[in-house]
Amino acid sequence: MKHFTQRYFFFLLLLFLLFYLPTSSWSVALNEFQRLETLEVLEWILGSEQVRGDDIWINPHYKIIITQACNGVIPILVLYASILAYPASWRLRFIWIVLGYGIFFLVNVIRLLFVTSMTQNFGGQSAFFWSHDLLGNGLLMGTGVGLFILFIRLSHKQTIER
Repeated sequence: MKHFTQRYFFFLLLLFLLFYLPTSSWSVALNEFQRLETLEVLEWILGSEQVRGDDIWINPHYKIIITQACNGVIPILVLYASILAYPASWRLRFIWIVLGYGIFFLVNVIRLLFVTSMTQNFGGQSAFFWSHDLLGNGLLMGTGVGLFILFIRLSHKQTIER
């Protein structure tokens, strides 16, 4: 367990330095790409009258701004650090990294649609807090924990079969 914890924090720091923090043009471009792809999917679902630029308009007086923190990269990197720190085959790690990205992208879009719907239909700013900060972020955390548990179980099963 001690080795996992040490590797986890090492990978977490490394991944955040390389892929999230504005430490290079690569990390800035990656985060902007992820943010724009999320907005593009949201615009496809909600329509261009509601998604304009970086904003999701709830009503003419209230909008939700989609920033880098909304792009879903943080929970993805937390999952990646867990997968990289866990003793498993590199093949299985790679599969789960790709799978985790796809699942988190979809869950993040669903989260943003949920927050938009709750804010629009159930109280504006007051609904934003509980739908975004509590339920929406809880959905991302629950997804990450669930994916990591499945990864551990499949990794353990693969080890037993050898």
